[in-house]
Amino acid sequence: MTKAKEGDRVKVKYTLTVDNKPVAENTKDMEPIEFKINTGEAISGFEQTVIGMSPGETKSVEIPPEKAYGEHCDELVMKVNRKDLPEDLNLQVGQQLRLESEKHEPFMVTVTGASESEVIMDANHPLAGKKLNFDIELLEIL
Repeated sequence: MTKAKEGDRVKVKYTLTVDNKPVAENTKDMEPIEFKINTGEAISGFEQTVIGMSPGETKSVEIPPEKAYGEHCDELVMKVNRKDLPEDLNLQVGQQLRLESEKHEPFMVTVTGASESEVIMDANHPLAGKKLNFDIELLEIL
């Protein structure tokens, strides 16, 4: 039987849980995701798990932060004075914003704290520093 290898384009479905909490993401009732193995289209730990799988096969795997979205980086957490923000901007904890760097490159931040005088924004990926648990089903090698 054919097994997935580096460079193959594959279709998969998966269920993701984080820190043994309820399901964070489930593609079982959605269109499968498609990616080319070892091109960075998916996180490296996910891609490496699919290598060697055959269509119809399922695997469960725990992917550490370094093979997922990396460790949480304190340097990507910033405190912003409310005076430096538009007055009509009513930020709430958990809200995500798209900002632009000085080089005009877009990036996302999550509001992780807010007070009368400042807002704390985190530019880390929401899953940075987390162990990710996947149940992966390889549907097809294209």
